[in-house]
Amino acid sequence: MSNGAGQVPDPRPRTVTAHRIPQALLFALTTLLAAFLVAIGAAGSAEAAAPGDDLIKVFVVQDPAQTGGRLATLQSIAATTLGDAARADEIFDLNRGLTQKDGGALSGPGDQLHPGWILRLPKDASGPGVQLARDTGGQGNASTSPASGSTAPPGTGDERSTTLTIPLAAAIATLGAILLALVTAGIVGRRKVRAGFAAVRRGLNKLGEPARRRRRLAQRQATSRWFDADVDAVRRAYGTLGEFAATDREPERPVHALSVDDAGVTVWLSASDAAGAPWTSIDSTRWRRPAAVPGRQVPGDSGVSEPAVLSAACLVRPGTDADGRPVFVDLSRLDGVLSVTGEKVVARDVVQNLLAEIARTRPGTPVTVLRGTADAPSLAVPPSLQQLPQVTPQAVAVPVPAQSTIRGAAARRPLRGLVVVAGTPGSREAAELAALCGPGGAGWTGLVYGEAQDAHWRWYTDSDGRVDIPVLDLKLTVPA
Repeated sequence: MSNGAGQVPDPRPRTVTAHRIPQALLFALTTLLAAFLVAIGAAGSAEAAAPGDDLIKVFVVQDPAQTGGRLATLQSIAATTLGDAARADEIFDLNRGLTQKDGGALSGPGDQLHPGWILRLPKDASGPGVQLARDTGGQGNASTSPASGSTAPPGTGDERSTTLTIPLAAAIATLGAILLALVTAGIVGRRKVRAGFAAVRRGLNKLGEPARRRRRLAQRQATSRWFDADVDAVRRAYGTLGEFAATDREPERPVHALSVDDAGVTVWLSASDAAGAPWTSIDSTRWRRPAAVPGRQVPGDSGVSEPAVLSAACLVRPGTDADGRPVFVDLSRLDGVLSVTGEKVVARDVVQNLLAEIARTRPGTPVTVLRGTADAPSLAVPPSLQQLPQVTPQAVAVPVPAQSTIRGAAARRPLRGLVVVAGTPGSREAAELAALCGPGGAGWTGLVYGEAQDAHWRWYTDSDGRVDIPVLDLKLTVPA
């Protein structure tokens, strides 16, 4: 039936507006949620970066009843932590006039120290009694963090308890986004809703990634400072190796990795080895001993560990496990070359941290750096290591067949020197690496943050700052 103009009305509903409205609503939803995420991510990033930025080294004055009746003095603290009693004036200058918990304060170098006082120390302090503390803004009652004798990771306990405050505007934006999502769901079809929300989710993940990486980097940097101050864990780790040293009745049982914490010690042995009491089995390769139960004493210079074990082993901490505990591996069982691949900057951080670990326990170790691929990040050799510009490898007398990865992990080679290759080695660097570190070579150890074809150990890094050690079935967070 036609109207007066001779036109027939179209009975189909008009849907042009209905298609445009959902697109506008989805755009509004994306904008509001992105603004909310940026606000929350910025707050979380600022709060997460704070714990590692204000750590200082301190000494807690003990009660004389716990130190055999001897009350600490500035001179005795300087001699213990700085190696020089004459540096007592430096400790006094750092603490003069700072109010302690009991209301007292140092006004002169000869003032008596009270039990419980927390004294700030110079940055180069180390040794028994040195702890990390939170700087409270110039007050004497600094908030103590993990001690150098403690193996608790930074940021644990009460200091990790934070309150996330959501601004009113962000809360309103969230409610508005929810309402918009409901309206959108009623207008568009199910498939379009799913596709829209998937796009929003991808966008939000991209917006939140920088904040998440900043928080993770701050945690890795705090771990690096913690490792630098924690000398007691290294001592306990070497002492644990002595429990598995060779005796007249049994051969040495190789310890491929170990973890030391306040509650006890965990070791990784070969599947064919076992540890007797007081060790208990966790699985086919891991064994655990509580800290309260003393380990087997092996005769030696200190009565703790066999001197041969200390001279041959080279314990380093590549990082921390999922529970925040540091894990040691023995580089003397590397038997050649370690190749660290994956994310280039994190791979460089792995090798940089291994050099720092060796510098703490084996200062003076010879190191030579070879340049591989040009795009590899540069690294700095710690000054306490002996950097050599060029090393002439000795002639290889008789070629020795290369071992498999598993056998290479179990063989022991004392650390004579280090060859660090920045990036994938070229033909010249590969030849030098083989002559210095390969079978029948000079007996050095190679650390390559790049692809090395003849490496006995291979570790893999990712962009989250983790390293995967397949031969030990470990995934650790790398210090930065």
